[in-house]
Amino acid sequence: MRQKKIVLPERGAETLFDLQDENIHFLESLFKVKINARGGELLVEGADENVAALQALLDDFSSLVSQGHQFENGELKDAFQQIAEGQAKSLLDFLPRKPVLVTPVRQVAPRSMNQLRYVEAIEKVDMVFGIGPAGTGKTYLAMAVAVAYLLKKTVSRIILARPAVEAGEKLGFLPGDLQEKVNPYLRPLYDALFHMVEDQKVEKLLERGVIEIAPLAFMRGRTLSDSFIILDEAQNCTSEQMKMFLTRMGVNSKVVVTGDVTQIDLPRGQVSGLVEAREVLSHVPDIGFCYFDERDVVRHRLVKKIIQAYESRRDF
Repeated sequence: MRQKKIVLPERGAETLFDLQDENIHFLESLFKVKINARGGELLVEGADENVAALQALLDDFSSLVSQGHQFENGELKDAFQQIAEGQAKSLLDFLPRKPVLVTPVRQVAPRSMNQLRYVEAIEKVDMVFGIGPAGTGKTYLAMAVAVAYLLKKTVSRIILARPAVEAGEKLGFLPGDLQEKVNPYLRPLYDALFHMVEDQKVEKLLERGVIEIAPLAFMRGRTLSDSFIILDEAQNCTSEQMKMFLTRMGVNSKVVVTGDVTQIDLPRGQVSGLVEAREVLSHVPDIGFCYFDERDVVRHRLVKKIIQAYESRRDF
């Protein structure tokens, strides 16, 4: 056992302890130590390696705060947890990252280590699978990279596809023609696109077919060259649909497949194409697999807690 006194700069102490003792208890549980705090002084007691690990973390924290870096409490707790669990090496990994996309309406950059690895994988190889729960940025980041590639003329078009699978509701009972029936399934893709690019520009690109948003079934029989192709909600593809989609890939194209294997809406007994592809293709060279968890959630803070609650229930 070891005792160590760690002194934080004044502004660092305010940042770290702005929620009274919440962060102290959080650090105690993460590093298996006991902390007594008096102002900016911490008396830390625990095993030598645990005290040393916490000191290294807080030394980085103090240094960055002194340099003017600001951390929001939620982001700080995520960083502490990832470092304690070996997901990241230091707080330097969580400094603002180079934006993936910059437009007049939005600047998009990775916000976690898994998101950063995902973007790097997309840039490195031509086919990437992003697998993880809702709200972790899988589709949004892929679209940001796709738009960046289009603006740089690295590709000449973007193809966005989704399987139109019924999640409890019957597609046939929706009003309107076929296009009107499937539009609700494609709406999240439109929403993400309009969130990062000016409305008028998106409309023009859609009208010219430079950006195409379509149900997965519309991909059959096509060869997609010089394109950035994203398949969203891929857990709801059948095995046949997944093979069909992946073999549409033409020259000078990138493919990103995203999905959440815990939210499969296929009929009972039907194999998910995403689950199968993960098993069949995981050892194929030049295909990347990136995995996300609740620590990557960038929606409302409650989304992370909801995912954790459901994951805990599955453990029983």
